[in-house]
Amino acid sequence: MSAFTEHKDELEHYEQMLGKERGRLAVGLDRLTNALVLVGQHGVYCTSQRNPTLPAMDIRMITQELVHAKELVQSVMEAIRQARDDAAK
Repeated sequence: MSAFTEHKDELEHYEQMLGKERGRLAVGLDRLTNALVLVGQHGVYCTSQRNPTLPAMDIRMITQELVHAKELVQSVMEAIRQARDDAAK
């Protein structure tokens, strides 16, 4: 199922509140956050063989990539907001 279909209500809400681009990015950011939560839960059970107090290396790598993706999306959302605010002045 398409993300646009599956998250239709959420997309409509955020697009109305933040505008089309920022609204879609906000929903994408929510999806990334949900993925981080799921990976974190999985990391509790998949621990490193060398250090059982840490998640397995692949879980740590996935988590880091998701965190980086969130940072990039957040920076784009902020740049769009700043451009809109500057244009309104």
